[in-house]
Amino acid sequence: MTIEQILAPSVPTLLPTDTGAHALSLMMDNNLTQLPLVDDENYLALVSEDDILESDDHDAPLNKGDFLDYKPAVPADGHPNDAIRIAHQQNLSVIPVVDKDNKYIGAVTTDSLLDYVAESSGMEIPGAIIVIEVEPRNYTLYGIARTFENEDAIIISTQLYTNRQTNKLEVTVKCNRTDVSGIVSTLELNNYKILEVFGSSSNPEDTIDRYNLLMNYLNM
Repeated sequence: MTIEQILAPSVPTLLPTDTGAHALSLMMDNNLTQLPLVDDENYLALVSEDDILESDDHDAPLNKGDFLDYKPAVPADGHPNDAIRIAHQQNLSVIPVVDKDNKYIGAVTTDSLLDYVAESSGMEIPGAIIVIEVEPRNYTLYGIARTFENEDAIIISTQLYTNRQTNKLEVTVKCNRTDVSGIVSTLELNNYKILEVFGSSSNPEDTIDRYNLLMNYLNM
């Protein structure tokens, strides 16, 4: 999937001759804090609400102000993760998308990126989520995946996060199983620390009760 495939359908653009007041009104109507400035299909800049509010004359054309220096953008044939990275780093609600000639193709928004994340991570597919902590030097996705495969579980998605406080990796794994007690036990036997389990149909207390009943039965 490319960024061009997740363009938001209704992001308006500004012209250099538009006033700051018009830009603010357009932002308010569309619940956005930035809008692309485009002239004859050429992407010129990303105008922000804060910049306009800080300007002296809201009735002056945008090309008369200091609005042409900020030009964040992503290529149309790039990956959606590029847009997510820029949106996060620069706190953007709108990320302009351009072709190789800097022609404005459209824009993605934080809402369209959220839709992409939800769809691509398999959130709509039933299954449990396991968060595993591991030392960076001991991390191999193959080792974790093998545990799931041995339990006849399919990994739907994974995410990797570095905890700056512990300097350890936190691997979030979504699988197609709701009962993951066996997977959790095997991971722990292989010295993986389980931080959290979400969406599991197996309650830990129920598991202990069933184990105790089995032991009582075997000892009869």
